[in-house]
Amino acid sequence: MFNDIGALELLTLVVLAVLVFGPEKLPKVIQDVTRTIRKIREFSDSAKEDIRSELGPQFKDFEFEDLNPKTFVRKQLMDGNDDLGLKEIRESFDLRKEMAEVTDAVNGRESAPSTGTAAAASGVAAASGAAATPDLLKKPDQPAKDDRPPFDADAT
Repeated sequence: MFNDIGALELLTLVVLAVLVFGPEKLPKVIQDVTRTIRKIREFSDSAKEDIRSELGPQFKDFEFEDLNPKTFVRKQLMDGNDDLGLKEIRESFDLRKEMAEVTDAVNGRESAPSTGTAAAASGVAAASGAAATPDLLKKPDQPAKDDRPPFDADAT
């Protein structure tokens, strides 16, 4: 709970407590605060146990932290519950590979042939002797200096 309090902040709180309550009353105030925190924890734990006992045996694994939407989604989607086949979808989707292919296409470099359907399709086309489909991502060859394009580049 207080993991982010440093030594300087703690020292400041102690000095402030001594100034506000005085050195005589400070031990009694600390005892009262710790007793109050202990009672609140006991009340909270007993309330949780009462709710669990009222829900019945089918909710024995119920945790109140699961009511947090972030925790609920993480538990349902990311953990071992794979009723929807999400694990296979997550493993098949490789964002780094997709981004590398897009980057290569934008920069005009040849990307490594992807496994799966594209490689199988190119193998089938090469084996059947059919003309390969043009690579739309590849930059066209530059025309020779004497050749004029069949259109006016400034007009388009």
